[in-house]
Amino acid sequence: MTLWLFVARRLAVLVPTLFVVSVLIFSLQQLLPGDAAIALAGEEQDAAVVAAIRAKYHLDRPLVVQYGLWIGNVLRGDFGQSLRNRIPVGELLLSKLPVTAELAVCSMLIALVIGVPAGIVSAARKGTPIDVTANLVALSGLSVPHFWLGIMLILLFAVRLGWLPASGYVPPWENLRLNLTTILLPSFVLGTGVAGVMMRHTRSAMLETLSADYVRTARAKSVPEWLVVTKHALRNALIPVITLGAIEFGRLLSGAVLTEQIFAIPGFGKLLVDGVFNRDYAVVQGVVLVSATLFVLLNLLADVLYFLANPRLRG
Repeated sequence: MTLWLFVARRLAVLVPTLFVVSVLIFSLQQLLPGDAAIALAGEEQDAAVVAAIRAKYHLDRPLVVQYGLWIGNVLRGDFGQSLRNRIPVGELLLSKLPVTAELAVCSMLIALVIGVPAGIVSAARKGTPIDVTANLVALSGLSVPHFWLGIMLILLFAVRLGWLPASGYVPPWENLRLNLTTILLPSFVLGTGVAGVMMRHTRSAMLETLSADYVRTARAKSVPEWLVVTKHALRNALIPVITLGAIEFGRLLSGAVLTEQIFAIPGFGKLLVDGVFNRDYAVVQGVVLVSATLFVLLNLLADVLYFLANPRLRG
């Protein structure tokens, strides 16, 4: 099977998946309590004003018509206008996406630096105190709630030690040093959770690979153990880790709601929370749809990387 045929088959599944996702996004939002038109009308809630708002934003039309109008605009690149501040949703998404992307990249780097080496060492030293310690650390990363860890880190590094700011965000093009100080704590909070997942999967894949026949043959030929682990085992063990990494990166790009709220990071997560509280339909729909699209595309990328890394799929 060629790469292009493989990608074409995945795209044939991707398009209907995104269609179903868009329907779910639009439908589930209608279950939110309250009325957006009444909320926008203010305290007086004049009937004529409410009716005018419903007509302006097509809230008085049947749901099928509303969905058709919305998805038609989305396909043309128009996500609508924020009901709260009258700013085009596309502009809001473009302004928040770099923030969330930076947070996701930094978090993923921390996860890879911690998780993959820990998984390799844990598998190579199975049953030793190093293996037990690595598993305990990974389990802690998976079990500790992000909001609690974020608050504890703020109390330690911002309040007690004063080394890092407690919250806020500075773009890298304005001040790179301040940008790194503001992004470090939230990246560590998210990265440790992903690192636990990466460590466990890397360890499982390495243990399976280290028990393979070709690894036993390499050891029988007196190949140094470090070479057996790094050259013979690691190369094949990282194939499933690649897929996991792409999925976890997509999850990070979807916006870490609690972490962004705790550290006041103006990314997708905070934009989504503000949109829900303000009943800003267009913003919520835009954030969730873009996040879902990025997640699906990264899954496609993971499949492509897996295809390239695994020769058996090309047979």
